[in-house]
Amino acid sequence: MNNQAAGFRRTALHSLIERIVNATKVVDIHTHLYDPHLGPMLLWGIDELLVYHYLVAEGFRHVNVPPATFWAMSKTEQAELVWHHLFQEHSPISESCRGVLTVLHRLGLDAKERDLHSLREWFEQWPVAGYVTRCMETAGVQTIFMTNSPFDDVERPFWEAGFERDERFVAALRIDPLLTDWPNSALRLVQWGYNVGEGLSPSTLGEVRRFLADWTRRIEAKYLMVSLPPNFAYPGRHDAAQLIEGAVLPFCRDHGLPFALMLGVKRAVNPALQLAGDGVGHSDLTALQNLCAANPQNKFLVTVLARENQHELCVLARKFGNLHPFGCWWFTNIPHLIDDITRMRLELLGISFTAQHSDARVLDQIIYKWDHTRRVLTQVLEEKYWDLLCAGWEPTAAEIERDVNNLLGGSFLEFCAR
Repeated sequence: MNNQAAGFRRTALHSLIERIVNATKVVDIHTHLYDPHLGPMLLWGIDELLVYHYLVAEGFRHVNVPPATFWAMSKTEQAELVWHHLFQEHSPISESCRGVLTVLHRLGLDAKERDLHSLREWFEQWPVAGYVTRCMETAGVQTIFMTNSPFDDVERPFWEAGFERDERFVAALRIDPLLTDWPNSALRLVQWGYNVGEGLSPSTLGEVRRFLADWTRRIEAKYLMVSLPPNFAYPGRHDAAQLIEGAVLPFCRDHGLPFALMLGVKRAVNPALQLAGDGVGHSDLTALQNLCAANPQNKFLVTVLARENQHELCVLARKFGNLHPFGCWWFTNIPHLIDDITRMRLELLGISFTAQHSDARVLDQIIYKWDHTRRVLTQVLEEKYWDLLCAGWEPTAAEIERDVNNLLGGSFLEFCAR
């Protein structure tokens, strides 16, 4: 094939992949979004976009305002301060700022006038139900997995009272307080009628399993999940390891549910920044290796926060079929690292992972996070399928559609159904 023919053929391949990637509906397997029937828990709109903790952390690099003063402001005032410093005083070139602009652009809004007031007026006209549909259709998302915690005093009453579910929003049971703050969680369980003691006796672990069963049934959770610090170790004599060993893993085995581990967050590196003050650490993935090896009948969904852990996670996934890597989480959710991590996973794991999750905390964010991810995925897949073509293997459109569907949620659903 001469250079001109190769160029035409590669252009056609790019167009095919781009069309398929953009048309494939996403299963967004981890977000911090909520069923619209949970009322104010579902965040959306321009002010929420601007006070998202990614932008707040960036804003404090420019704003000469003490954190305590910032937090005392109204949300509108906070949004205006962020807008002024990150979009007017400086070019909004960071991924978080660009994300806001992508949302506005995809919704048909013109931000070139820098008029926050008129943007705010546009969002205020929307009823929440209609806006949820608008965002999901614009983002090409068909299913949103939530993060649902019985330990959240605002969220719990909604589930206890019951409500009409939006079938597009699927529950995942988050158990961070149970594993990372057992003494206080034990007191809560006692208040809710579970017969647990101070120590982790067999009877107490049995009651923890009953608690997990009750809440899994109540919210119809499809998996359990926890975010753990870099120094998490397994096995171990600490509460988290013993609760995982004696309650979480047996419960997940009995009910066929995956256990999602999000590894590497350092909480409150700068407490004054509140939610924006968390950091990243290099995890010891020996704990994950031990979990997978000792519990072959358990399924583990795993994402890691540190770039330095990504290669080891891929290698572990090659050794353990009960380990499913997913997404580019938090500080790795930028195009440069999405590109790098996705290429590495494809080269080591083929299609047997989930390329991305939005991790969205504000509904509108699914628009930009999936828009930006699709662009990167198209570029990466073009290179990989071209490599196949050069090796004498020509993928069909149907095969590419199958692969993209797996990368955007299909492999996750298959893994969960095993």
